[in-house]
Amino acid sequence: MKTIIEPFRIKMTEALPITTRSEREALLASAFNNVFLLDADHVTIDLLTDSGTGAMSDRQWAALMLGDESYAGSRSWRRFERTVREITGFKRIFPTHQGRAAERILAATRLQKGNVVPNNGHFDTTRANIEYVGAIATDLPSSEARELHSEKLFKGNMDLGKLEQLIEAEGSANIPFCMLTVTNNTGGGQPVSMENVRSVKEILQKHNIPLIIDACRFAENAFFIKEREQGFADRTLLEIAREMFSFADGATMSAKKDGLANIGGFLACNNDSWADDFRNLLILTEGFPTYGGLAGRDLEAISVGLLEALHYDYQRYRHATVEYVASALISRDIPIVRPAGGHAIFIDAAAFCPHLRASDYPGIGLVNALYLEGGVRAVELGSVMFGKPAPGGGEEIAAPHELVRLAFPRRVYTQSHFDYLIEVLDAIGRRRESIEAYRITEQAPFLRHFTAHYERAG
Repeated sequence: MKTIIEPFRIKMTEALPITTRSEREALLASAFNNVFLLDADHVTIDLLTDSGTGAMSDRQWAALMLGDESYAGSRSWRRFERTVREITGFKRIFPTHQGRAAERILAATRLQKGNVVPNNGHFDTTRANIEYVGAIATDLPSSEARELHSEKLFKGNMDLGKLEQLIEAEGSANIPFCMLTVTNNTGGGQPVSMENVRSVKEILQKHNIPLIIDACRFAENAFFIKEREQGFADRTLLEIAREMFSFADGATMSAKKDGLANIGGFLACNNDSWADDFRNLLILTEGFPTYGGLAGRDLEAISVGLLEALHYDYQRYRHATVEYVASALISRDIPIVRPAGGHAIFIDAAAFCPHLRASDYPGIGLVNALYLEGGVRAVELGSVMFGKPAPGGGEEIAAPHELVRLAFPRRVYTQSHFDYLIEVLDAIGRRRESIEAYRITEQAPFLRHFTAHYERAG
């Protein structure tokens, strides 16, 4: 059969809030024009993030009942440890309450002011935790990543030549570790090839620089490798994931993505000295090392979810959904990052709103238009999230791209929900010149997009 169906059936439903245009106008104004500040009860289709917003399976819900809430050394911890080790092969594993906690511990224990951390694309919390300790987060995306509308594969790869140049310029002593984000969220959810992972490791190994994988969407990346990279078609997703992790010295993970859970994450490595430092800081801020800020029931749900994410039929359905929406938008001349990413559709807001400059924050204009038109919540990945203050003052440095991400929660929405999304975007696209410019009136020093206040600039 040509039709790819959801490999599950629905057992319970949750009512969606339906609002009017006038209600949404008042709600957005009361949220200072920042959709992060809206109550979820006022959002119809919530595509703000795929982090922790998925639906758990019956097996995950059943696993919750097995949760051992012992403070130290629980059965749930042992099951979690075995599962993570089965997938990653890492010797030392530490649960955390979510991915950014793992990033914070990694940055606080391994980095000093002035250190440089290369990555194919740091996402927001990774960058913030690195910069918070005074280190420098440097993105080295492949040259193909700049071609937003091309159909080239593995646009999430790291630029190997730039990596070698950076090591030569900085010296290996000033690069405590290098990161690879799989898939590359900042660059449009684009995958990283196994060849690129291997090549990055070879370069780093010559200079004794450890490799850390940001593994939030490791299973989706494994799916892309199986589908697109020569020599992997007959491999299971688990086998591909194991090979990918075999090149790494450690990993950070938000289990709210490819752990298919609503909370949780982990930090893992093979270096005992690093692990001792991780453990000591984790005890101070997260909890005992065998629960790391999580309940035993959470550890159980993650243990099941990590393996369910590696089911081929699940990944095939998820990617078919993304492709379905991508094809519909392309046919309507809505510019998106191509090929479609693994977990989201990324709209090129600069191309969608050619009448707006980067300093007008076109991504915020489009995000707010989506909410006003259809109660859809999305997120800007442009000069609000990734813009930087200009040296010596003046207008800030714009982000490389002005994107709006429509992140698909896992196992939550059906085809009719996505047909509705396509209609909303089609309606906005027909009058895109009416999308307004915004300016920031209040912001925080880090991760400003979460709490910033905006006003219309017109």
